Amino acid sequence: MGRKLAALRTEQGLSQRQLAERLTQMGEPVSDKAVSKWEKGTTQPSARQFLALCRALEVADMSGEFLGEGLTRGLDRAGRRKLAEYADLLRRSGMYQPRPERGRAIRLYTLAASAGAGQFLDDGDFTWIDAAGAPAQADFAVRVAGDSMEPRYRDGQVVYVRAVPTVADGEAGLFYWQGSGYIKILRDRPEGVCLHSLNPAYGDIPVTDTTQLRVFGRVL
Repeated sequence: MGRKLAALRTEQGLSQRQLAERLTQMGEPVSDKAVSKWEKGTTQPSARQFLALCRALEVADMSGEFLGEGLTRGLDRAGRRKLAEYADLLRRSGMYQPRPERGRAIRLYTLAASAGAGQFLDDGDFTWIDAAGAPAQADFAVRVAGDSMEPRYRDGQVVYVRAVPTVADGEAGLFYWQGSGYIKILRDRPEGVCLHSLNPAYGDIPVTDTTQLRVFGRVL
């Protein structure tokens, strides 16, 4: 533990005195002499001091750092930072928050997935709703905006979506194309791919580069 603490402190560019000051500011007052003894193995920090050390030294995976058994096993400092960045992205996405324990709940995105002009969905802005009546395969829900998919999907209607990376020709899907989100029918024809509206008042949206078409899921 002593060698590991010394290595982590060095990675952070801290002297023993600076680490002691940081711990003191975190509510665990210690001296630089105490830090020196920990690193030499003469003494060991208490449980509270150890947890404060991990926070001060930005240790996200204590098991990986000190036992070689966690998620950070085999990663250098840059790799550990990348792992921490990815974990932060997951938290900020809001998609992996604990679900309510009572009954079944599902995410309803409050930024409408347009069936008209189109709006971008993928910003993590959602609320939990009761999904007792939702299809078993539904992963989340969106609220339709616009009338381009009437009569099947109406303005303001909540529709359920199964998160899949592709949809087949003729299926309704939730798509992201050129900065906007759409509920449309995918048409994959020899002359090209397009997003089709059920309302004849709206024309098809040609997909000129299928590598740029993102599929959020299949509308159920």
